[in-house]
Amino acid sequence: MAENPLEWQNEQNRVEEVLRIIKNKIKKYEKQAGGIKGDIVELRKNFWDDVTVNVDNAKERVETEAALRQQSELLSERERSHGQLDEQLKKLTRMKDSPYFGRFDFQEEGEKEAEKIYIGIASLMDENEEDFLVYDWRAPISSMYYDYSPGPAQYEVMDGTISGEMEVKRQFIIRNGTIKGMFDTGITIGDELLQEVLSNAASTKMNSIVATIQKEQNQIIRHEKSKTLIVQGVAGSGKTSAALQRVAYLLYRYRQIMSADNILLFSPNPLFNSYVATVLPQLGEENMMQTTLQQYIESQLEQRMELEGPAEQMEYILTERGQQGYEARRSGIKFKAGLEYKALLDHYFDSLSNSGIVFNELTFRGETLISTEEMEDYFYSLDDSYPISNRIDQLKDWLLEMLNKAAKQERKKDWVAMESELLDKEDYLNAYKKLQEKQSFNEDTFDDFEREEKFLARLIVNRHFKPLRRFVKTLRFLDVKETYANLFKNRHVAEEANKLFPEDWGSICDQSLKALDQNILYWEDAIPYLYLKDQLSGRTPNLNIRHVLIDEAQDYSPFQFEYLKNLFPYSGVTLLGDFNQAIYAHTFGTKTLLAKESSEEESVEKISLKRSYRSTREIVEFTKGLIENGEEIEAFNREGTKPVLIETNDRASLNTAIVSRIKDFQSKGYESVAVICKTMKETKAAFQDLHNEIPIKMITEETYTFEKGVTVIPAYLAKGIEFDAVVLYDASQYSRESERKLFYTACTRAMHELAILSIGDPGLFMNEAQSDTYIALEEN
Repeated sequence: MAENPLEWQNEQNRVEEVLRIIKNKIKKYEKQAGGIKGDIVELRKNFWDDVTVNVDNAKERVETEAALRQQSELLSERERSHGQLDEQLKKLTRMKDSPYFGRFDFQEEGEKEAEKIYIGIASLMDENEEDFLVYDWRAPISSMYYDYSPGPAQYEVMDGTISGEMEVKRQFIIRNGTIKGMFDTGITIGDELLQEVLSNAASTKMNSIVATIQKEQNQIIRHEKSKTLIVQGVAGSGKTSAALQRVAYLLYRYRQIMSADNILLFSPNPLFNSYVATVLPQLGEENMMQTTLQQYIESQLEQRMELEGPAEQMEYILTERGQQGYEARRSGIKFKAGLEYKALLDHYFDSLSNSGIVFNELTFRGETLISTEEMEDYFYSLDDSYPISNRIDQLKDWLLEMLNKAAKQERKKDWVAMESELLDKEDYLNAYKKLQEKQSFNEDTFDDFEREEKFLARLIVNRHFKPLRRFVKTLRFLDVKETYANLFKNRHVAEEANKLFPEDWGSICDQSLKALDQNILYWEDAIPYLYLKDQLSGRTPNLNIRHVLIDEAQDYSPFQFEYLKNLFPYSGVTLLGDFNQAIYAHTFGTKTLLAKESSEEESVEKISLKRSYRSTREIVEFTKGLIENGEEIEAFNREGTKPVLIETNDRASLNTAIVSRIKDFQSKGYESVAVICKTMKETKAAFQDLHNEIPIKMITEETYTFEKGVTVIPAYLAKGIEFDAVVLYDASQYSRESERKLFYTACTRAMHELAILSIGDPGLFMNEAQSDTYIALEEN
């Protein structure tokens, strides 16, 4: 720690000088912004007064267009300038409380003196705009702060490598313009600063970690060597935080060619989207696009299909064991997740070139206009050397042509004349205006009545045919559901594909067909279904997205990931996850994507994070004993209390013990306490038991915001979120080896304290846990 009072005072004086400059710049920019805003208001108010509109001849039309363009460009320039000033003001406002968090002194080779480099969330120039007072943490020179101890150091620039000597490395804790802590360190980030940050209470929003980025996290943030980066990080290792800082770095590094609209995050659930929503704005960047895989799939499905989400699938696996069809469903989930099933679908798709595609007939007013048989005959009459998607396009054009012919026939029918008499006044007025416009360019000799009658007939029929044309243009004449269902009806297809498939394939087919008949799409069928749909329609890849991040990637199946790769073929990819938290059914007994990727692929690089920062050392020492190879996990040196185990006799005493632990946690000042249950069914029961005893909120898959207080939540929805204290609800319910990672996931949500309760025997995993890593308490 920098104990020298004079050094401390010098640093405080510098903070105050930097804050003075920040305040002066804020005043300056606010004045400029006010003036520009006035210009914008004036320009908008007088826009047409300053332009003479004359279109009587070609020359005057050109002059009018030039004047309009000039006025529009002037307004756009003023609006751009105002936007830039507004961004500057936001940046300076963020720096007012803490202008920087680090410093190092670097003497470049060939230079006589070392330069003092101060690091903050954004760059700041002096009042003359000549020298940097603060460097943005993403600037190339700033990388040395995260990567080197005092001694030889270097950083990369466009022209090569700059080498030299780092002489001093210092970290600051600055609050409200006052230095609260100052540490000189020989490591990346001193434990004192990290301790101060990690000891804070859990937040309802994930925060920026730029002041505490570790060397291995910095490798993730600045990685540019390969197209795909895989981050395998243990629970609480900061992998998601590092990935979000990576987004901010990419937006800074490639700001000329990439914006937030070019980056897409696939997150595990809507609650997580809310949890991470403030990180980028804290760093002065707009939020990237965020979605879940379920939300994306739902956006692509027909409205009549009901999608089973991953949470519903998880609930089925956890609660329906022993029910009829359970083992077949579980077998189907695993098979449909793999690339063997994708190969089967590819074989099936090839067979559709000659027969098997199902079409939806086109009907109008209860009568068939074009039957499925007519569509099938036309489609399969086309040259089969052309791709299926091209022939679908040809079929679409033919259908639109047939609809035009049918529409002309409909205009002569009695229902059209009857409907024209019932048109309201507004429809007549619009028709009259359009007719007048046509008459001014048409010299036909029809009388007005006959012309109006034909025009109204066309208007009425076109209005009724508009949904049909939209139906055709969006390819909804393709019956994807029945075409997909035929894979399960024609069971010989799997045998013809000469691929390995489960012995209980017949039962899997029966289950799949039963769900599809009810318009239910199982979660394991969702991506295969979209894959077939895209193959049929010839979906083009997404070229707008330049980088894709997938959090909790261990829960994605190989098929799901392959689909996303095809959807975004030209995008960089960052995969984040922890194979110790792979809790979904398709991952049981198999390697996840995080472990599967071959190092032989030049476009893939893998970084492992083994140090856990979220939980106290005592909680980490307990949880790492729950999983295979847990000894590889390193605990950050933050002391706390050991987890406690409390065995109760029945549900009533369990609830009493839970309330007691929650009140104890609250008395210690913990603002975020979670009661984590195994399933949603258990979560709802716990909520009913507890909500009359203490204020408590229930989190479901429909919850979109995370609030402080006491919450009850199923373990599979708690992934990626952290709480000050966790009460694990009835450990005795975790009785199968397949639930080990779910149990581990629940326990690793705790930052400061963990209490594990059970009714009777605490179950498989607590019985295996090392007794010296937790404290067994007697029920009160």
